[in-house]
Amino acid sequence: MTEPRRLPYGHQFVGAADIEAVGEALRHDWITQGPRVADFERAIAEYCGAPHAVAFSSGTAALHGACAAAGLGPGDEAITSPLTFAATANAVVYCGARPVFADIDASTLNIDPAEIARRLSPRTRAVLPVDFAGLPVDLDAIGRLARERGLVVIEDAAHALGAEVQVKGAWERVGSAGAADMVVFSFHPVKHITTGEGGMVLTRSADLADRMRSFRHHGIRRDAALAERHGAWYYEIDQLGFNYRLTDFQCALGLSQLRQLTGFVARRTAIAERYRRELAGHGLGVQEWDARRFKHAWHLFTIQLPLSQLRGTRRQIFDALTARGVGVQVHYIPVYHHPFYQRLGHRTGECPVTERYYASALTLPLYPGMTDDDVSRVIDTVLAVLKEHRGA
Repeated sequence: MTEPRRLPYGHQFVGAADIEAVGEALRHDWITQGPRVADFERAIAEYCGAPHAVAFSSGTAALHGACAAAGLGPGDEAITSPLTFAATANAVVYCGARPVFADIDASTLNIDPAEIARRLSPRTRAVLPVDFAGLPVDLDAIGRLARERGLVVIEDAAHALGAEVQVKGAWERVGSAGAADMVVFSFHPVKHITTGEGGMVLTRSADLADRMRSFRHHGIRRDAALAERHGAWYYEIDQLGFNYRLTDFQCALGLSQLRQLTGFVARRTAIAERYRRELAGHGLGVQEWDARRFKHAWHLFTIQLPLSQLRGTRRQIFDALTARGVGVQVHYIPVYHHPFYQRLGHRTGECPVTERYYASALTLPLYPGMTDDDVSRVIDTVLAVLKEHRGA
């Protein structure tokens, strides 16, 4: 018997125009940081409605750059969500600061502002909320807390390019950096657009943007005054920086992908709406939010299994779906479960709502290249496996 074609949980969509754009870039003089980097930064900034954008070699590098620009260091704490890939918290640790995990809201699966307030301390310097699965976080409530305490807000919007928020009666795209000091995107292949690896930080602050540009380029500073005094060749390193530059040909791919973003988000939304409609009434938990305030970008579609009604475990359901070619995944293992964070003093059980979500969570395939038949196959397979594992 032929094995069924595996549907991964996420996958890039790269077409002929993307390949041509990269080839054209490679035919020019610049391979590393050239003019297309600035073009890509400007295009993302204009799309989102922010004045400044700084490209990085990955989303993780972008988070690190944002945390460094915020001045995080030893003795500081930064509050973030445990329901995220570890890069969010890792970026805090890279700067010598300590991540503190605040529990999520059971409906939205985003960080709960009330839980952030409970975990504030005299050492708190920043908050890193995460737009889980593509749903914008409630920055109004978080912004109020931040203003009261003088905290920096770094929005991890790696899942949320193309999402929108209602602000004073008008829709604004995530990335406009209204209530956040910095907003971070990722261009990993499973995200809304890809540059292979890549990231971007958007901000309204010229000073923060300048700090991040230096940080991504070894801490190098060049300006007209230095050139006048010493010569055109001269530069100075006045902070510890990294080689976090994004290449010109990657940005050529990003520019081509950005032109397709509206269609990518529309297709993701159509798939997610079909999942929500056809899986309803089967005991599955799904993410809920106020659609009057937030437009979801649908990086991920997660479900929560009704394990109390099933004879099987989450592992058995996962394996059964995988065996039938439906490439489910789990997003995410709570960050503080990982041995590294346990060694930092964190303990399993810190965030009970996150624990309950994680115990039953599965992520279904969702990417623009899925056909309607692919979506039907996922739905039919999920329902068939659930039926097989229903209690008597």
